[in-house]
This record gives sequence, C-alpha cells and structure tokens, in this order.
Amino acid sequence: QVHLVESGGALVQAGGSLRLSCVASRSASAKITVMGWFRQPPGKQREMVATTTTNAYTDYADSVKGRFTISMDNAKDTVYLQMDSLKPGDTAVYLCYASTSTGFPFWGQGTQVTVSS
Repeated sequence: QVHLVESGGALVQAGGSLRLSCVASRSASAKITVMGWFRQPPGKQREMVATTTTNAYTDYADSVKGRFTISMDNAKDTVYLQMDSLKPGDTAVYLCYASTSTGFPFWGQGTQVTVSS
C-alpha cells in the first residue's frame, strides 16, 4: 500500500550537515498519518530518530534534539530530515518509516550516513 524511497545519505565530516528525503508512493486508500526516521548503527539495534504526524506533531530522540529537524510536505507525501552538527556516533543506516490510519507500519530500504572524525 505504501512504498518508501529514501535519498540523501553520504559520507560527511564531523560537524557537517546532510538532508535526507523520503518519498512515499501509496494507494488511494492508504492514508498516511505518521512519517519518520529510524536508524541502525553498525552492530546495534534500530532506534527512533524523529517522527512527525501529518498535523506537524514531532518527536525526537534525546541524542539528536537541537541538531536534527524533521519536516513533512503532506501534499507530496515526503518527509525530510535536516541533520546538522553531525557526529561520528550518527553513523548508521537511516530508514524511512510511515504508518497509515490502520496503524500498519511501512519501511524504506535505508540510506547510509557515515560521519568521519
């Protein structure tokens, strides 16, 4: 019902910035209510980075508050993650997430972000 495609991952030096994008393709019956970003560092479990609802209620992991900003273009079914002041600890595969009004979750394939020290 929902297909997610991420872009924007790259290799960047510590202190730098990146902007991730995720575009959702959905069936007419699928109503997206939440989009967001999770990440999976090497050898670690997946963790929430930031989420946003379609009425702009946002939530952030403590580790990224003040550095990352999530936003959503409802008309384009696109969610963005602006990442500033990047740290080596931010290195991970970043996965886009979407949930519909039925509560069913959808995941993208992921985009690699590598922060060098």
